[in-house]
Amino acid sequence: MSEKIEIYTDGACLGNPGRGGWGAILIYKEHQKKISGGEKETTNNRMELQAVIEALLVLKKSAKINLYTDSTYVKDGITKWIHGWKKNGWRTANRKPVKNSDLWQLLEAETVKHQIEWIWVKGHSGNHFNEIVDVLAREGAESI
Repeated sequence: MSEKIEIYTDGACLGNPGRGGWGAILIYKEHQKKISGGEKETTNNRMELQAVIEALLVLKKSAKINLYTDSTYVKDGITKWIHGWKKNGWRTANRKPVKNSDLWQLLEAETVKHQIEWIWVKGHSGNHFNEIVDVLAREGAESI
């Protein structure tokens, strides 16, 4: 696990729910890989999660990762809330089913393969790579 990879992710939704898109950029040394996609009927939170999952699926082996997201839902969900959800049988503290549990479970399965530092960045604040993935996510939504 010697590689240090930077990943920026974003999700977008035209209507919520509505057409949605996700985008990610993976950066390793001087190499960059941009990926994106979309779905016809989804939510912004599902697209935020999908962006991270798709980015991690690109990696062929375990890595050290700085993962940047402007979604507190994703960052807090994977670093704080998921442990309680699992303990409660994928239910919230109020005993309601966890929204997007299918994607949370996929995300967790991918995160255990890597050493990830989760970093929140403010959206639309001029962060170069965050702006790139914002465009990728919007293009993903518009292409559906």
